[in-house]
Amino acid sequence: MASVADLDRLKRSHPMLDAVIDEVDGRRIRIGDNWLADFASCNYLGLDWDREVIEAVPGFLDVWGTHPSWSRLLGSPVLYEQLEERLTELLGCEDTLLLPTITHIHMSVIPVLAGNGAIFMDGRAHKTIFDGCSIAQGHGATVQRFRHDDPEHLEELLRACTLTPRVIATDGVNSMTGNAPDVRELARLAREYDALLYVDEAHGFGVIGERRPDEPCDYGVRGNGLIRHQGETYENVVIVAGMSKAYSSLLAFIGLPSRLKDVLKVAAPPYLFSGPSPVASLATAWVGLDVNEKRGDRYRAEIHRKTHRVLDRLGELGIYTPNRSGFPIVEIPLANHEDIDVVGRYLYDRGIYVTMAAYPLVPKNEVGFRLQVTAANHDEEIELLCEVLGELDERFDLQHADHRQLMRAGAGWPEPATGP
Repeated sequence: MASVADLDRLKRSHPMLDAVIDEVDGRRIRIGDNWLADFASCNYLGLDWDREVIEAVPGFLDVWGTHPSWSRLLGSPVLYEQLEERLTELLGCEDTLLLPTITHIHMSVIPVLAGNGAIFMDGRAHKTIFDGCSIAQGHGATVQRFRHDDPEHLEELLRACTLTPRVIATDGVNSMTGNAPDVRELARLAREYDALLYVDEAHGFGVIGERRPDEPCDYGVRGNGLIRHQGETYENVVIVAGMSKAYSSLLAFIGLPSRLKDVLKVAAPPYLFSGPSPVASLATAWVGLDVNEKRGDRYRAEIHRKTHRVLDRLGELGIYTPNRSGFPIVEIPLANHEDIDVVGRYLYDRGIYVTMAAYPLVPKNEVGFRLQVTAANHDEEIELLCEVLGELDERFDLQHADHRQLMRAGAGWPEPATGP
């Protein structure tokens, strides 16, 4: 508990942590008597409020009931196979396996892939990847971290490794910075050193996709993820993603070779033992794929436009954000990590709901807040956010470009958190 003291204190005292949300109206939420514009939602495409998706659910329930209570090893509604076929076509991979959550996949699949071999984990990989690697380590794998965004360091580690099999584990679109790795370089290293590149695409799938001359914005089209966005193939690459963000549905999947799918069906505990996703989640995923085909690119263009309005406002104010991708995750660190309480309270009082990024969730020099922009955020909410960002800049110490340069020069850069 000592290691999470700051987070525990905020959870007890701050209205934007462990909040009870009493009512929801699109991207407006009510906590007690306070209505706030929601920039903490990850429902990027806005399908949680899409009438076509909502109205389709009762028909699926009439056919399948509320929940298929078999483990997948015993039996699956045909919806699973149909969804896997559709996702395989969308991703352009060889095969797909559906499981309930990305966390389930990391905890169970990473140890199977690594065996008694070696895992090379990005130094800023998501905590759930870290936990999956820890389980693999307990089963006999060796785990080494390579410096974030440093393929040269990764290659040094790969070159020195004599163990097999080898897994390179990394985030796709990073859940805090919104930036993405150079998948092409990572995939090249995986092929050259006989490794498997394992990419967590929780925040990229549904938002970015393959590039085309007629694309409505530089997020690309179809929302089929980072691998296709960067023009890569699935040779020596597996992708892990979920429907719980862009598609607003409790379901996850791994895009993989068919032979590996067969292995996981008898080796991955969630396939053998876990309860499956409820029928409503299968329904919203199925209809969500229909909506993605019809309107998804329009929604992505809306996300792009609104995200760039926020990024442009930060640029006008000179406020630093690590976001260089233009993707709809915008982290705003504070100059003084101890200000998180008062900054968060000010945002709440001004009707802005965000993701609080406290230590040790992030290093102390990155403590602040995170915004996620969705297609369902109205322009009025975006403009309120831009107005409040200006107020924050006047009242509190946010990080600016000159502050970052000073800290990098060695004038007191705080030590990073020791956790993943």
